[in-house]
Order: sequence, then C-alpha cells, then structure tokens
Amino acid sequence: MNRIETVTKTIVDQGILPLYFNADETISLEVLRALYRAGIKAVEFTNRGEAAFRNFRKLVSLSKAEMPDLELGIGTIKNLSQAEMFFDAGADFMVSPGWVAEVADFTQKNGLFYAPGCMTPTEIIAAENTGIGFIKLFPGNLLGPEFLTSIRDIFPHLLFMPTGGVDITRENIESWFKAGVCAVGMGSKLISKKLMEAKDFTTIEAETKKVMEIIRSIKK
Repeated sequence: MNRIETVTKTIVDQGILPLYFNADETISLEVLRALYRAGIKAVEFTNRGEAAFRNFRKLVSLSKAEMPDLELGIGTIKNLSQAEMFFDAGADFMVSPGWVAEVADFTQKNGLFYAPGCMTPTEIIAAENTGIGFIKLFPGNLLGPEFLTSIRDIFPHLLFMPTGGVDITRENIESWFKAGVCAVGMGSKLISKKLMEAKDFTTIEAETKKVMEIIRSIKK
C-alpha cells in the first residue's frame, strides 16, 4: 500500500478521527498518549494558534519514539506555505476546513493523504476531479446525515467523514454511519477543553474506548 492508502485504511478501520489542539506542550503530548492507549492509530492535531507548529514537532518526536504505527496528521491547513511547513515537520496526512486547490496539488505530488473540507457538491466535484478520494463534510452539524444521504449516489467512489458537531452518543454516530460515512471526525465533544484543563487523560482514554466500541458495534 502507498502512504495515501495506508492512512485511508487506518482511519476507516478505526471509524473515527480524533482531533484536538492545546497550546500547552505537556497536555498535547499526554492527550496523544491517552488516545494511543485507547487504541487510536490516526490522530489529527489542529493547526490553531502560535504554539501549533512547535507542539506538532514535539508530537512527531513522541510518536516516532513511542508510537511507530501511529499516523499523525495536521488539520486546519489553509494554504501552501502551511502545507509545506508541516510536511517538512513530518505530517503523515493533512486536513483542511475547506477546499484548497494548492494544498490538494501539493499533497498529490508528494503522495500524501489529504481530506479537504467540503460543504457543497461543487466543492466535492472539484476535489474528486483532482484525484481526492476522501472528503471531510464540514461543518457536520449544519449539513447533517440527510445531506450525505441525498448526494451519496452521485459520488459512489468517494469516502466521507463528517467533522464538527458529531456527538459521542450512539444515536448520533449511528445516524451518520447509516447515511454512508466511513468514519466520524471528533474534536471537542470527545476531547473537551474541560478535560484537557483538568489534565483528565484517563477520562479521555475511557471515552475514546467507549466511542470506538460504539462504532465497532454499529459496523457489525
């Protein structure tokens, strides 16, 4: 498998892509450890704030030392310079909040998995025509499962993952999988600011295990 296929398989197999940002280096590292202990093998760190790049480099070092089978990606990539910077820092994959053609071109040239954020069929078509096979539906809470249900037949070869507002309840997760997603992106509903501020990494690990179990049972 090439790098794009490996990341795709990892995200699809676990059925969830946890994403988070914290300005504190130690908290960032401990959240990654908690997610990995829960069985997560692909994580998106969000490019938000001045500390993002510095902390991401620390996360890359940690994953190389302790988590050799982890795919560590960077989210909120909005332009080519950001893509180049995080690629050089060791990002295994990239995610954007919108469709960014220059980032798509860059990742395609470098054999890197890229999930652009799309909200309309026009954006999804643009991504598909570039060779992108994995679409982040964003914001998920505004689009809803019904949106995917209504367009799914038009894009039979694409994989979809909603991000933004996906809840940790079985009901919400199941509604998305029934609509045809391959995974769900989960940020603050799973890794909340409150838990990070309290340094409650045990609960983050436990909640992640719980969500993964829900997804496994839904997939059966």
